[in-house]
Amino acid sequence: MRDVYCDYCGTKADLVDSKVVYGESYGLIYLCPKCGAYVGVHKGTDKPLGRLANAELRHWKRNAHAVFDPLWQHGPFRGRRNAAYAWLAQQMGLPVEKTHIGMFDVAQCKTAINIIFEYMKGVQQNGALQRKERHSHFPGGHSDHPY
Repeated sequence: MRDVYCDYCGTKADLVDSKVVYGESYGLIYLCPKCGAYVGVHKGTDKPLGRLANAELRHWKRNAHAVFDPLWQHGPFRGRRNAAYAWLAQQMGLPVEKTHIGMFDVAQCKTAINIIFEYMKGVQQNGALQRKERHSHFPGGHSDHPY
């Protein structure tokens, strides 16, 4: 078993069944016996999915995934999760190997969310502009329906 320590209190985490936290088993987690921070592990291993997280960090990780995952699931990086993380690494000025939401702290989650929001705003504005240009054949150059 790996030695995994809590970033909050420095206590060595215990490898336990997630039933302890969720009331139902979803596999193993590292749980800090002192402060209750926890992190899941890669299936079939004892390798943590990231850093131990308290309630605040879990909240921000969920929010970060909510804006990041659509980028590679059905957005501009569709089907290319690693490429999306490489892009985010460049935007955040981080090495690719350190750029994963599971490794982020609260400030990094917030930074990632802001970067992705700004990027998607630009993508959406660009898409709207292209749609407007396609429909500018109406009299007077208006993009609205002429009637």
